[in-house]
Amino acid sequence: MQSVTIGANQAGQRLDKFLHKYLPLAGSGFLYKMLRKKNITLNGKKAEGREILSVGDQVCTFFSDETFGKFSGRAPAGDSGSAPGGSSGGRNSGGKAPLPAEEKRLGEYWAAYRRLQGIAVLYEDDDFLIMNKPTGILTQKAAPGDVSLNEWMIGYLLSKNPALAEELSTFRPSVCNRLDRNTSGIVLGGKSLAGLQYLSRCIRERSLRKFYRTICAGALGEAASVRGYLAKDSMRNQVTVARTAEGGGPDPVPIHTAYAPIAVTDRYTLLEVELITGKSHQIRAHLASIGHPLIGDAKYGLEGVNRELRRRYGLSHQLLHACRVTFPEALSGIGSALSGRTFTAPCPKLFARLEQELFAQKTESD
Repeated sequence: MQSVTIGANQAGQRLDKFLHKYLPLAGSGFLYKMLRKKNITLNGKKAEGREILSVGDQVCTFFSDETFGKFSGRAPAGDSGSAPGGSSGGRNSGGKAPLPAEEKRLGEYWAAYRRLQGIAVLYEDDDFLIMNKPTGILTQKAAPGDVSLNEWMIGYLLSKNPALAEELSTFRPSVCNRLDRNTSGIVLGGKSLAGLQYLSRCIRERSLRKFYRTICAGALGEAASVRGYLAKDSMRNQVTVARTAEGGGPDPVPIHTAYAPIAVTDRYTLLEVELITGKSHQIRAHLASIGHPLIGDAKYGLEGVNRELRRRYGLSHQLLHACRVTFPEALSGIGSALSGRTFTAPCPKLFARLEQELFAQKTESD
């Protein structure tokens, strides 16, 4: 028998969802069969899988050691004892010993933490982690061999609390919003299940305000709020923007972007953009669709402008920075620690240099 006590980061989810994390190599059919036969029980009783777990619940699996190891990727501790938070002890305390697959995952987290440089933590508490991502770093893996901010985040948390390794089989901290590899700025992470759920809800309900800084080609003299319909070409990893739903293809996605100029010359505009809907490449494609693409953007930009800035400044990517987020008011509950607060991420050095030099004349004339 193997026993696990449900902790705070496992509670609040359905039993079957938890089992898929606890036994990640087991199929749904096998799990439901084991539930029907009472080879998996909840608090000593037969369960269906739809039950919502609470802190302190006991999930028991009546498997041989070999079967448990096969479906969990972990060697079991045996029948004695259980520990809160999703394990029966630790690597150095007689608990479940990690098998090669789990060792590999832990190695990825540590490798990402050592390898990825320049990531700054802007805010941290028990539930949330707010980071400033440099350009050139993936937010999440795009392929199995990738190294991303998501792995860095877990590696960072392990460096502060090695005991976290015990919980990673059933709960993994994670980033909640994505930035393109070459977009810098604020990325939100949930350290706890409650934190992840709160951030996901804020993003889904659009109660979290997200602002970006960019420099676009051409003069945009007035603030505006623009809408359109986005269609994605998955083969080319590119999107197009139409003004009407009919022009957006078979599955048009409505988008809404607001912007305000901060400084303007006859060739460039320094913009603050509010992303009201958050879709892939939205800011880049939306501004390009109105004739003002981001400088440095090889996919949606102007080659002549990009070539000049690459020669003069070494700019080799779109200049886009997620500079600020403002959280909604929350008088109580998990969101109260962030209620109404605004977090700002300083721009990268190259952005600051271009801002200073491209708008120097404008500053002097003002």
